[in-house]
Amino acid sequence: MSATEIVVFDLETTGLSPEKDAVVEIGAVRVVNGAVAEHLKYETLVRPTTPDGAPMRIPWHAQRVHGITDEMVRDAPTIGEVLPDFLDWVGGRAVVAHNIGFDGGFMRANARRLGLEWNPAAELCTVKLSRRAFPKERAHNLTVLAERLGLTFAPGGRHRSFGDVQVTAQAYLQLMELLAVQA
Repeated sequence: MSATEIVVFDLETTGLSPEKDAVVEIGAVRVVNGAVAEHLKYETLVRPTTPDGAPMRIPWHAQRVHGITDEMVRDAPTIGEVLPDFLDWVGGRAVVAHNIGFDGGFMRANARRLGLEWNPAAELCTVKLSRRAFPKERAHNLTVLAERLGLTFAPGGRHRSFGDVQVTAQAYLQLMELLAVQA
């Protein structure tokens, strides 16, 4: 593992609570030596379960955001099947997410429930970097940040994990450059 290798990741979920809601999709890509390595990606749908492992339906309000339906995840693996593999894929590297508190919170809660450890080398947040790079701006959501940096989402990519990850990775690199921090 290179010291200049990080993982940018994004989750789609059934709601906002890491303690009550479930992950329905994980997308990630590695950034190696300051460049997005599209061939080093992780992408999977996840069949949602309650914290005690019972099947969970995806609420309509969550489906409206990300478009992931119960039918789409019917044959997908559960978080218990996916998370050990994903943690191995991350491998202790530093991670980046847009609003790391949200995504990291879901990772910590699920790892804890499964007796695993969410232990990245560091957790970096593109929302916080955006606030530092653009202190006079009020909005720092991913759509606004992408527009501000001249980035576009692939068709159907917004609010799907890998589509958001592709933009977040590019935003991270641009923000680090704007802030004159070595990526």
